Amino acid sequence: MKPLPEIKVYPKRPSLDDRPLDKRVGLIILATDHTSEPDFRRMVASERIGVHVARIPYANPTTPENLRKMQPALTAGAALILPDEKLDAICYSCTSASVVIGDAEIETAIQAAKPGVPVVTPPMAGVRGLNAFGVRRISILTPYTVETSRPMAAYFAARGFEIASFTCLGFEDDREMARIPPAALVDLARQVTDPQADALFVSCTALRGALAVTGMEQAIGRPVVTSNQATAWNCLRLCGDETPRPEFGRLMTLPLPRD
Repeated sequence: MKPLPEIKVYPKRPSLDDRPLDKRVGLIILATDHTSEPDFRRMVASERIGVHVARIPYANPTTPENLRKMQPALTAGAALILPDEKLDAICYSCTSASVVIGDAEIETAIQAAKPGVPVVTPPMAGVRGLNAFGVRRISILTPYTVETSRPMAAYFAARGFEIASFTCLGFEDDREMARIPPAALVDLARQVTDPQADALFVSCTALRGALAVTGMEQAIGRPVVTSNQATAWNCLRLCGDETPRPEFGRLMTLPLPRD
């Protein structure tokens, strides 16, 4: 074996950029989540925007009780994303849990670890998306049981929406929800959207709805807002990215409305 060469320290350190990437989006997802991470990689991540992910404990079945159990883990999950560094936005990627825990409670838990960061939840982003279209009468599709869907109906009704129809699929396991084919969502949109509805909201970050949204819009002839599409849009706009992305639905061409 030949002698190793002397290792030298270069006398001058290179200058540093302020950040490796211009913008940073944090994403808190369930331990069982198959969909949010690839959706954000597809719709949000770029050479300018980084997506940084933390997973928190979750166990099926998807019931209000089990969803609520995630609340104590939110602060620790947020703290694991680039510790002691600022984020431009952070998303808690669970629609049903956000409804049962509450947007304000989620914001408080996340900002305990990341003070001042804009917090996005899927139902909050869904409301902003529907408001961007100026619609009031909506149909809603969820993969959940009736028990888990009921708080979702109350959430949107409390924010001034008239629910023309609400359909759920009866699933209890988010890993099975992720296996529903996008083509099946297109057919479901056609079947469940009320003729009097101005738009369709498709709930659940486990669903591959972002891959089906343009097909759903073509099928019903109206805007469609899905959980991951809405949070991706909201996070992009918070990062100053206004680039239209019609391949992910009409929402991705609109500005973020003022709350």
